[in-house]
Amino acid sequence: MLTERIEAKWINVFREVFDLCRVAVGDEVVILSESQSRQINVQLAELALLALGAKVFHLVLPSPELISNVPVRSTGSSYALRDRAPIVAALARTTLVVDLTVEGLLHAPELPKILEEGTKVLMISNEHPEALERLRPDESLRSRVQDAVRKAKAAKKLIVTSDAGTELNVSLTGCPVAGVWGWTDRPGTVAHWPGGVVVAFPLRHAVNGRLVLDVGDINLTFKRYLESPVTLMIEDDYVTAVEGSGVDAVLMRNYYDAWDDPEAYGVSHVGWGLNPKARYEALTVYDRRDTNGTELRALAGNFLFSTGANEHAGRFTLGHFDLPVLGCTIKLDDEVVVEKGKLLG
Repeated sequence: MLTERIEAKWINVFREVFDLCRVAVGDEVVILSESQSRQINVQLAELALLALGAKVFHLVLPSPELISNVPVRSTGSSYALRDRAPIVAALARTTLVVDLTVEGLLHAPELPKILEEGTKVLMISNEHPEALERLRPDESLRSRVQDAVRKAKAAKKLIVTSDAGTELNVSLTGCPVAGVWGWTDRPGTVAHWPGGVVVAFPLRHAVNGRLVLDVGDINLTFKRYLESPVTLMIEDDYVTAVEGSGVDAVLMRNYYDAWDDPEAYGVSHVGWGLNPKARYEALTVYDRRDTNGTELRALAGNFLFSTGANEHAGRFTLGHFDLPVLGCTIKLDDEVVVEKGKLLG
């Protein structure tokens, strides 16, 4: 198990990322955290921001009480700000929100209010600082992600196939597309670190087909490599069947069922990873408490399929799966951008 202590090298890495976010002397920057947040990252953020001359303050919330008997993991949809309108208003008046909540604000319903007046939000994933150090962002990653975003925005459909049997069709018409490279330097935008992924949020009536999760694919909600195949049947945006006889299928069926919420079965987002620094074996080298799995979401060439909250389709739910799938071929209209798990271009 890695030790969590202040290291000069980690302060420098945080400072590099805040530099990319264009933090300037005198900027009002808030570090938003919870009582259950990873304290080493809170401390590193403070020291790095102070070294840049920012006016730093902390906003620490008690981690919210559970609203379900189902464990919530890796949703990107923190509910720490639920019904806290004065706090949301205060966040919206800062230059930068450094989001160190446990689940993150990426899909939280309060995020648009924070962004609308020009505040930037950097969500630092709940990772051990060593992973953040390995996945420090750079300019080459931004250009790679921006190119993928342009292609996805210009396409009308996304088609995913695999030798394992995946045949998935996604309409991209009118679909919001976002790319994240690990920092944000434009007012009114949000990013997460680690970065290196492009995702599309399908509108209603956009997703149909079959997704086959094969041995070695990844269920990030459970922080687990699959040991047996699972097939998801998707009709009109919703998973209608979870097929498979192994423990992986049983676990997924149980978790879906536990929410007793039809929206938990809806498609959240689809996309692919672009970060060449991300390592497939990362879940094997960190204790589960030391990783949030964002590295696997950005793994170059993976097809990232997620179910759960999708604000663009009017769905909000805490039931969430992020599923990096390997070995897929991904086409935007007639252009192949990933071939059998290998990123092209």
